[in-house]
Amino acid sequence: MTTSMHLASQLAVNVLDARSLLTTFGVLGVGVVLFAETGLLVGFFLPGDSLLFTAGLLATGTSEGAVKLSLGPLLVSAAVGALAGAQCGYLIGRRAGGSLLARSRSQRLHEGSKRAEELLQRYGYAKAIVLARFIPVVRTVLNPLAGVLEVPVRTFTLWQVIGGLVWSVGVTLAGYALGSSIPNVDRYLLPLVALIVVVSLIPLLAEVLRSRRGAKANGETR
Repeated sequence: MTTSMHLASQLAVNVLDARSLLTTFGVLGVGVVLFAETGLLVGFFLPGDSLLFTAGLLATGTSEGAVKLSLGPLLVSAAVGALAGAQCGYLIGRRAGGSLLARSRSQRLHEGSKRAEELLQRYGYAKAIVLARFIPVVRTVLNPLAGVLEVPVRTFTLWQVIGGLVWSVGVTLAGYALGSSIPNVDRYLLPLVALIVVVSLIPLLAEVLRSRRGAKANGETR
């Protein structure tokens, strides 16, 4: 009976909710989710930013809930998942070309691919690979796209490691720092996660507005 109830709770996990993922899978789940989000095109919808931030909050041990995470293993799991996922995505793009992306019917995924390509063209390999880590969907498609465009392996690996560590460790520690300074911070978890989601979308919205202005300016000069 206990086993069946535990299995039911595993199956009932909400993959879009950071706290649900952490409650069900703990520290290991963080690495798995980040690997899927950054390495597999099917993981573009997963909550990377909010998951890292929420995990950092809960690692302080000040939460009144049942979720207890250790900071050290959490940072290792997050870093390994983010770095291994990006490298896997790059290799998939290198070998499979653009066929996987071309077969996808997700409009959101195709829009993310377009933004990722614009980042690579506008900022160059190094800056684009690092910036993409902080933009939802773009961080999913840029890695295989870099493989498709045959970005040099050494260049990609160096900058994805730098960007991956800054993103995974930085966002987690930001959550940990906030959780350490505010008693019972889990009471404010939902608005904080909503704020993280909004902030994570700012770079993407900025790119969209910049592209529209550029298109409008080109239209006016013709």
